[in-house]
Amino acid sequence: MPRHDRWHWRTLLLAPHRLGFAAAMAVLLAASLWWGWMLLLRVWPLGVPPLGLAPILVHGAVMTLGFIPLFVAGFQFTAGPKWLAVAAPPAQALLLPVTLQLTGWTAWLFGGHWGLVWAVPGLALAAAGQAWVAMRFTVLLRRSRADDRWHATIIAVAGWMGVIHLVALALALIGEAIPLALVVVRSAVWLYVIPVFVAALHRLVPFFTSSALPMVEVWRPWWVLIVLLAAAVAEAAFEWGGLLQEQGPSRGWMLSRGLFELVVGSIVLWLALVWGLVQALSIRLLAMLHLGVLWLGLAYCLLGAAQLLGLRQGVPLLGLGAWHALTMGFVGSILYAMVTRVSCGHGGRKLLADDATWWGFWALQGAVVLRISSAAWPHEPWGLLLAALAWLGALGPWGVRLLSWYGRPRPDGRPG
Repeated sequence: MPRHDRWHWRTLLLAPHRLGFAAAMAVLLAASLWWGWMLLLRVWPLGVPPLGLAPILVHGAVMTLGFIPLFVAGFQFTAGPKWLAVAAPPAQALLLPVTLQLTGWTAWLFGGHWGLVWAVPGLALAAAGQAWVAMRFTVLLRRSRADDRWHATIIAVAGWMGVIHLVALALALIGEAIPLALVVVRSAVWLYVIPVFVAALHRLVPFFTSSALPMVEVWRPWWVLIVLLAAAVAEAAFEWGGLLQEQGPSRGWMLSRGLFELVVGSIVLWLALVWGLVQALSIRLLAMLHLGVLWLGLAYCLLGAAQLLGLRQGVPLLGLGAWHALTMGFVGSILYAMVTRVSCGHGGRKLLADDATWWGFWALQGAVVLRISSAAWPHEPWGLLLAALAWLGALGPWGVRLLSWYGRPRPDGRPG
């Protein structure tokens, strides 16, 4: 057994969340540093490296299908067995699929500079690892006799959707269909990332809130989950439908999508209040989760407003700023909150957000605002670079700190 005062890689095998989260954090930090470097070269070209793929595609894929599935793997084999009332597999069972994904995304980043000979095998390795994880979780689901298996089922189906999108992305690259590859990445957000997150939040946020704030009742009707999932599927349909329009989205298409997104955003903002947003602000760890839910509503509203305000020009306003309200704002905030919560609760530490965690979260919020507003900057590349630096400033210290936890035994001396 490793000593308490030393970091050792074998300690990662003491619990599924240690292994999955450590690998995810490594991919997250590497991808963020790489993207920051790419943005720096836009404003200060110190010798441009060879580019084998469009940087925006490399960035979008790794930030959608790279580290998120690894975080999800650590979470689903920590919380999932409890939800399903089945025995949890040991962390060693995840070592090979996690290693495949870690290797695959490393190759993908190299492929950004040296082309398909690195990128496509990287995606194949990532898909194999993700399929392995999805299969293991599907087996747990089939063994379960728990009354509520719906949340776990949604996460399992979404896992397979992640595999399908990885394969589709590889095939699009082989066929040199870059516009198709970009749509695949955006579709993966709606059909993989969002279903996983809304299923977990629908199950956990009301429970966490009522546990910490007894005056707030557990309220999670199934229609809320159905609406959120249907909205994600509709958004994926909008993405694929837009690809079929050779001249770009028509104004009628943009109007329909914009109104739809504003309606969904209003529902989510109402849900955030009903779930106890205001009351939760008094407890930092809980507040971070609720503010993440708030970002989902704001993201839908911004996406809708971007469509409507861009009707005259025929293209959505704000560029990708509104999109990053969803990915950086919602996904980033929920990841920050949930990874912190699991790392503390299952790592033998107090279940709270200390000052470093709390102010890191607000630094992340600043990064989101910078990214959303970057399209309005006189020189957009500077806005993008500052947003990327703020992202690194928020997640870098947080990630390094948690990595130091994963490689050391629990401070309370308990197993796991």
